[in-house]
Amino acid sequence: MDGRDSGTRDGAVAGAHILVVDDDPRLRRLLQRYLTEQGFRISAAASAAEARQVLGFMQPDAMVLDVTMPGETGLALTRALRDEGQDLPILLLTARGEPEDRITGLEAGADDYLGKPFEPRELLLRLKAHLRRFAPPAPSENLRVVRLGGLEFDPARGLLQGPGGSVHLTGGEVALLTVLARRPNETLSREEIARVLDMEEIGERAVDVQVTRLRRRIESDPREPRFLQTVRGKGYVLKPGL
Repeated sequence: MDGRDSGTRDGAVAGAHILVVDDDPRLRRLLQRYLTEQGFRISAAASAAEARQVLGFMQPDAMVLDVTMPGETGLALTRALRDEGQDLPILLLTARGEPEDRITGLEAGADDYLGKPFEPRELLLRLKAHLRRFAPPAPSENLRVVRLGGLEFDPARGLLQGPGGSVHLTGGEVALLTVLARRPNETLSREEIARVLDMEEIGERAVDVQVTRLRRRIESDPREPRFLQTVRGKGYVLKPGL
């Protein structure tokens, strides 16, 4: 368990707005119908360009995004959205489902990767898991603010702040930092982190990718980390300090 309140987590799922982006009209219609029947609100786009138009006037709670679309690919769109500060959950769909492809998707900033063909129910379960994970945790005495040099992270609000204001984190980065901040100065194995973050299927390398991304946010020199350290042969540890 990750310590989040079940009411908060369920509230993040009910009626969530999902943007489905795929150039296959049959698959778009299938997902739109199925996810609507499951209680989601759905918008659909046939390309990255159409997706950008939708994002120009509304903010979905999550995206289901095809990788191999004509023009701008799903991977390129994912990278661009992350660079622009979009932190919503992104689940990539592709006919290529090898582990290396999944790692590439994670490195681009995606939160999950589902190979085609897939069962709609599996997509549903993954979406629900990510929407719950991205929801802010319920207040708890065990979730204390941690200092990371000039930064402060509040796990209860999923908020990282510095001298210049809030520091943008994706939902995946917030989830990882929250897991580590709940147990500061304690080494957590890659296996344990993957289990808590629902990354077991992708593998422990996915944890390494998320750690690399998070270090870019919190370390002055990510190659020589002060706060998020590797414990050789054991895992990772968060060491708060000034």
